[in-house]
Amino acid sequence: MASSSLAFSSAQLHISLQRSQKPASKPLKPAPFFQPIKASVSKTPSISTPPPPASSTVLPPQPTKLPIRKIPGDYGLPLIGPWKDRQDYFYNQCRDEYFKSRIQKYQSTVFRTNMPPGPLITFNSKVIALLDGKSFPVLFDTDKVEKKDVFTGTYMPSTELTGGYRILSYLDPSEPNHAKLKKIMFFLLSLRRDQVIPEFHSSYTELFDNLERELATKGKASFGEANDQAAFTFLARSLYGANPVDTKLGSDGPKIVSKWVLFQLHPLLILGLPRVIEDGTLHSISLPPFLIRKDYKRLYDFFYQNSTPVLDEAEKLGLSREEACHNLIFATCFNSFGGMKIFFPNMLKWVGRAGVKLHTELAQEIRSAVKSTGGKVTMASMERMPLMKSVVYESLRIEPPVPLQYARAKHDFVIESHDAAFQIKEGELLFGFQPFATKDPKIFDRADEFVPERFIGEESEKLLKHVLWSNGPETESPSINNKQCAGKDFVVLISRLMLVELFLRYDSIEIEVGASPLGAKVTVTSLKKASF
Repeated sequence: MASSSLAFSSAQLHISLQRSQKPASKPLKPAPFFQPIKASVSKTPSISTPPPPASSTVLPPQPTKLPIRKIPGDYGLPLIGPWKDRQDYFYNQCRDEYFKSRIQKYQSTVFRTNMPPGPLITFNSKVIALLDGKSFPVLFDTDKVEKKDVFTGTYMPSTELTGGYRILSYLDPSEPNHAKLKKIMFFLLSLRRDQVIPEFHSSYTELFDNLERELATKGKASFGEANDQAAFTFLARSLYGANPVDTKLGSDGPKIVSKWVLFQLHPLLILGLPRVIEDGTLHSISLPPFLIRKDYKRLYDFFYQNSTPVLDEAEKLGLSREEACHNLIFATCFNSFGGMKIFFPNMLKWVGRAGVKLHTELAQEIRSAVKSTGGKVTMASMERMPLMKSVVYESLRIEPPVPLQYARAKHDFVIESHDAAFQIKEGELLFGFQPFATKDPKIFDRADEFVPERFIGEESEKLLKHVLWSNGPETESPSINNKQCAGKDFVVLISRLMLVELFLRYDSIEIEVGASPLGAKVTVTSLKKASF
């Protein structure tokens, strides 16, 4: 949920406001090779004591056996360099090729470059790019880096979009409110833990019923819109005990959220407008917050009216109810809803493409495990589904919903790629493109392939530390001292539930995949109902 990772990130967005973007384990103890989810649903979420104030002493660079190399690359001329790199990033080369071409040019996965949006939204686009699985994790090391106001990278949206407050995602763990706000997120998840599984079943039963009706009448059904509505309904019911359609918000939640996120992330998105218009406006000028104020007020009223226990807890911690409510909106709508909007279609794309053999194996495993626990979907039954769990982790690895991450160096230190070491200077902005880190061929065999069984077996424990979607390794847990997503285990849980609900109900699914501004555009063409 409230992560310092960008859930709705640098992707593309549709003019229709169907937003775009784009993209691990704990100490594996109880179940073989997989640890049960705990932080999001446990009675005692992980909360630790804040670290002492940072010393003013500069830590010396760490010794390295690799050759120290000057960081290659440059930023070009003022204004012209950032503008030219922005054209390459969005239009001339597009994102992945932008990075690949520079890796080839500099013969290095660490180099200097500019990141959008650049002028006129920001006049400091300079970053050091970290594009391998070895250098990338320094972005999580709060002893070396600061995460203050870098959630969206080289610029920060107006706080008018979040009630005038800097939201948890923009706070560094050293700031006093970081611990308080993260405790609020842990409290919410713990308070409502018993509602997650039943409400997911209810909301996604409605989704599959709707897909079946659309298939029957049209011969195909769009997963995206149905998923948006189901995701928002599920989050509202499970976390706040309220059904949006029974309130003044009605069914408008997903549309309002998409519009609100557009106002924050338009400098990083492609809408499909003519280049001269899109780049000259949305990539150069911030949209005025007053245009979204009335819609955002509708969201605020819904959350404020339905989160009394959480707001009471916030007051006990010394936070105002208003600041807590704005943070709940961001965590629920930007982080959680955004993650489901992006990741569920992406996961369905990979599973759908894998074919009937995988579908049959998943259906057999899931139904057998559920039968063993009395026919009910429980945490215990899901711990008996190693293939299902591996598929979720592999989906998070191959196409993480959080592709871009940033951090600023607190002091001078040395960073290592696989081939060389580099001196980082205090104050420099570090940037990581996560899909390159999680598909690093020096870490993963067949790194660009979707391998459903990749995380089954004893070696899985070693590999899961390289699954990084949550702003931290999957082998670690969120705490008030780090910037790992507070809802990390919540997201893994509901992703597992998505597969469980799908294969309890169907033997197989056939899909078509198209281009979409945000994640994959998935159209369901066939749902074969359960036959065994």
